[in-house]
Amino acid sequence: MNDRKFLEGIKNGAMSIEEGLEYMKDSNYKDLGFAKIDFDRKKRRRLPEVIFAQSKSDEHLTAIFKSFFERKENILATRARKEQFELLAKEMDNLIYDELSRTIRLEFEEIEKKGNIAICCGGTSDIPVCEEARITAEFFGANVTTFYDIGVSALKRLLSSIDEIKKANVIIAVAGMEGALSTVIAGLCDKPIIAVPTSVGYGANFNGLAPLLTMINSCSEGINIVNIDNGYGAAYNAVQINRLIEKY
Repeated sequence: MNDRKFLEGIKNGAMSIEEGLEYMKDSNYKDLGFAKIDFDRKKRRRLPEVIFAQSKSDEHLTAIFKSFFERKENILATRARKEQFELLAKEMDNLIYDELSRTIRLEFEEIEKKGNIAICCGGTSDIPVCEEARITAEFFGANVTTFYDIGVSALKRLLSSIDEIKKANVIIAVAGMEGALSTVIAGLCDKPIIAVPTSVGYGANFNGLAPLLTMINSCSEGINIVNIDNGYGAAYNAVQINRLIEKY
């Protein structure tokens, strides 16, 4: 809920004075004892809050989501299990679970989407990381176009899509194995590229360390690298670039 909706709610009687005072008390953050919920982040960063659900107890995750649900504010959780979604769904509605990306969204208002982010991956085993990036970018208000299974082992797959990829404001390149995809795309495009190494591969992939080192040591300029399997981090950076270009 933004400030205008809050004031309109008081004016038209949808919110009582007591409820308004409680809302104002927690306007910056709410101390739950085990966590301090940052309600002011969207105002500061212009992007909604995101929760890392992995390893959180059911009690803690439920309390965090309820804090946003009561204020009718959007929130995204990453690395979430289906069992966590089912638990939350018993307590509140407006929830959306995506099993492939392992995300839970609590949405009260749809964010207008602008610009264009291209998400590319080398093989289909990289798609879960891509989908985490896609869900995140769309949740933050960006249009997304995906180009999956265009790895360098059959270069014609990438070349057949390169003209469409070039139309994006920023490109996310996701790859495991040796991680060469971002280097090749960077050599063909004039757009900023965010590379995501994945833990996909056999033994010497070292759970994503091999593609990470490839991306760091790339001879192509304009590549920025995030952590292994970090689709969320790539999307966050891409949205900030997209937002500067589209001025929203």
